[in-house]
Amino acid sequence: MIRRVDLRGMAARYPDDRAPDYRRLVPRAEFDVDAAVDIVRPICDEVRERGVPAILEFSAQFDGVDGTDIVVPPEALARALERLDPDVRAGLEESIRRLRATCEAELEADVVTDLGPGARVTQRMVPVDRVGLYVPGGLAPLVSSVVMNVVPAQVAGVGSIALTSSPQRDHDGLPHPTILAACALLGIEEVYAVGGAQAIAMFAYGAGPCRRVDLVTGPGNIYVVSAKRLLKGVVGIDSEAGPTEIAILADDSAEPAYVAADLISQAEHDPLAASVLVTDSESLIEQVAAELERQVPAAKHSERIRTSLTGRQSGAVLVEDLDQGLDVVNAYAAEHLEIQTRDAAVVAGRVRNAGAVFVGPFAPVSLGDYCAGSNHVLPTAGCACHSSGLSVRAFRKAVHVVEYSREALDDVAGHVVNLAEAEDLPGHAAAVRLRGRER
Repeated sequence: MIRRVDLRGMAARYPDDRAPDYRRLVPRAEFDVDAAVDIVRPICDEVRERGVPAILEFSAQFDGVDGTDIVVPPEALARALERLDPDVRAGLEESIRRLRATCEAELEADVVTDLGPGARVTQRMVPVDRVGLYVPGGLAPLVSSVVMNVVPAQVAGVGSIALTSSPQRDHDGLPHPTILAACALLGIEEVYAVGGAQAIAMFAYGAGPCRRVDLVTGPGNIYVVSAKRLLKGVVGIDSEAGPTEIAILADDSAEPAYVAADLISQAEHDPLAASVLVTDSESLIEQVAAELERQVPAAKHSERIRTSLTGRQSGAVLVEDLDQGLDVVNAYAAEHLEIQTRDAAVVAGRVRNAGAVFVGPFAPVSLGDYCAGSNHVLPTAGCACHSSGLSVRAFRKAVHVVEYSREALDDVAGHVVNLAEAEDLPGHAAAVRLRGRER
C-alpha cells in the first residue's frame, strides 16, 4: 500500500564535502502554489472591486450555497452552543484550558536595555490590532482549528478578532454548527460564512461589514494558501500551511500498530496528506505494511486514506541507522514529527527542523491536534526549516522605543556624524549636529 524508498548507502556515493539532498529524495507532494496563484488572482480582484456580491457569487459557484449575507447572526452562534454535545463541549473546554496555559507561559515581557546614562532602548511587545482567522470546513469541520487560532490571539491581547469558515449546504449556508459553537464558547462574535480564496481577499481588502484586517492566520487548501501568498504584503500572514504531513522516525522497538495508526491519522485529513515512515528496520516496515492492510479497510474514510498512503507524497524510507534517519527527517522538516525509538527524548533533542515533535509511543500527533496544549497550526512543505507554528508570538510585534537625553546624544553624536557622512547622507549628520556639541 505504501511505497518504499531505500536510502542505505546513499551518503557513501557523495564526496566528503557534499551531502545527499534528502529533501529531494524523500516522498513529497506536488503542491504547485505558483500555478494556483493564477487561478485565485481574478477571485481576489473581484472581491476587492465588488465586495460582498462577488463573495456570494463565489460561494454559489464553489460551495453550492445561494446566500444573501455573509454574516453569521448572533442567534446562530448561541443556538449552536446550546445544542453542542456535552462531551464535545467538555473536550473543547479542556483543549482551551491547556492551550491557554501554554500560551500564557509564552508571553514575552518588554525588554529594557540601558546603554549608558540617559540612553535607553525598550523593546515593547505590542499585539496586532485586528486579525482574521481562517478555519477550514471542507472535508472535515476542523473545530479544533477554532481553538488553535483564537486562544493565542486572545492571550496576545488582540483587540479585534474576526473568524470565517466555509458556508455549508447542509447547514443553511452557515459554517458547521460545531465550529459556530466553539466560536460562541470562546466569545468570538464576528463570524463570517465565507471560505476559500475569497475569504482571504475579504480579510485583506475588507468587504461589506468585514473591515480589513492586519493579519490572517489559519490553514487551508491550495487555493487558500495561494491567496495568502498573493496577498502577502497587502495583509500579514502566518505561513503558507498546506496539506498536512507526518514523519515518524522509528527503530525496531516501535509498536507497528501504533506507527500504522498514526500514519493513517494524518492520511485521513486529505487525499494529498503525506505520511512518511523513516526507519532502519526492514522488519518494522513489513509489520507496518501488514498493519496498514488490516487497519485501513476498517477506517471510516478508507478511500481517502488509501489515496493518501499510495500517493507520491507518502512512503516508507529505509535508512542505515538513526544518524542517517535524523539527517533525513531534518531535511524533510515535517509539520509533525514523531520519535518512536529507544531513548526517544535523546533522539528528539537532536531534531532541528519540525513544526512539532512528539516524543515516545504515547504522544501521537492526534494528541497535539486537540489536547496536548501545543498548537496544531504548523508549517508544512518543508517550511519548518525556517518557520514556526502558530503561537502568541505570531499575534504580537516588537516595537523599539528609543529614549536619549542631550548628554547621551552628545556622547554618541560623533559616531553618528561619521557614519552618516560615510554614507553620503549629510542631512542625517546635520540632524544630530543641530542638537549638540557637534555643531
